[in-house]
Amino acid sequence: MQIDLSGRTALVTGSTAGIGYATAEALARAGAEVVVNGRDADRVAGAVDALREATGSPKLRGVAADVATAAGAASLVAEVPDVDVLVNNAGIFSATPVFEIPDAEWQRFFEVNVLSGVRLARHYTPRMVERGWGRVIFVSSESSVQTPTEMVHYGMTKTAQLAVSRGMAQAVAGSGVTVNSVLPGPTLTPGVEEFIASRVGAGISFEEAERRFIQEERPTSLLGRLIRPHEVANFITYLASEHSSATTGGALRVDGGVATSIIP
Repeated sequence: MQIDLSGRTALVTGSTAGIGYATAEALARAGAEVVVNGRDADRVAGAVDALREATGSPKLRGVAADVATAAGAASLVAEVPDVDVLVNNAGIFSATPVFEIPDAEWQRFFEVNVLSGVRLARHYTPRMVERGWGRVIFVSSESSVQTPTEMVHYGMTKTAQLAVSRGMAQAVAGSGVTVNSVLPGPTLTPGVEEFIASRVGAGISFEEAERRFIQEERPTSLLGRLIRPHEVANFITYLASEHSSATTGGALRVDGGVATSIIP
């Protein structure tokens, strides 16, 4: 199987680091014109430069915009009015005891993790339908089906993404546009590395911290290690391609077997 996204334009939100950055790289290597997005203009510019050097692709550009706000999403849409592939990756997480999470944090998590993708999909998806082809991908989490006790507000938003993506897929049935969610498990991103250090403790190697985290806090992992960002990006790139034409409305796991349910 050869994935060729030449002639396609892809927007990846939250793509200055982690899964988003790896996805932007994979899509660029597959020939797509990729729009890199983040809140900070300097970080966006730095990511674009690094991606150009890594991939040799000149078809990369950056747009700094906070898609967690209506104004930020509108500014991004104004600069990039049409895309063929939308990867809603922007997101946040933190560990807080559930009964200590204030209203403002519930709202902030919903704005960043859910409404950011809703706003962009609401704009781009009907235009994809008009052209008869498109891919909308929500980067959810295994936490959507296996709520983490220490991150209930995060898990809530990831579950909401599954409902949104399924409903949108139903709304565009038979149009040539597919909408799916992917469910990564614990993935080695800068944020997760910091999170693990805070949970496991300092003064040990990261390799040991990773082993302890998986063993103590994610013992259902069948990989026995953290997923690497490129492993998630490879799956997203497949979903962005022609080869995934029969896959829509799905909650698709790339979680290393952490979630113990059979479906999804």
